[in-house]
Amino acid sequence: MRRPRPGPRTPAALVAATPGPAHTIEFDGRTIPALPGQSIAAALWAQGIVAWRTTRVGGRPRGAFCGIGACYDCLATVNGRPNQRTCLLPAAPGDTVTTQEGHGHAELAV
Repeated sequence: MRRPRPGPRTPAALVAATPGPAHTIEFDGRTIPALPGQSIAAALWAQGIVAWRTTRVGGRPRGAFCGIGACYDCLATVNGRPNQRTCLLPAAPGDTVTTQEGHGHAELAV
């Protein structure tokens, strides 16, 4: 005979974790909620934002792909610094994230 499972089986429930209070980051002028320890990519995904970079050639949209920092599709400009891997970078209160176009150094174009 099977016993009923007690409550939902979520990662937080399994480890009895309670996240701290949410904070916000800014993405292209829009306020985005984020939880402590959550990556910038995860915070963007949670709000339905799936692309925050365009490719160097063709300007095609990109966002998180591998989620472990190996593919570099998730690059964005964070707090004025281009080419930041958002899947690895924790969202800190007040971070400003902007869509990165191409290589992220347009100001250096000749």
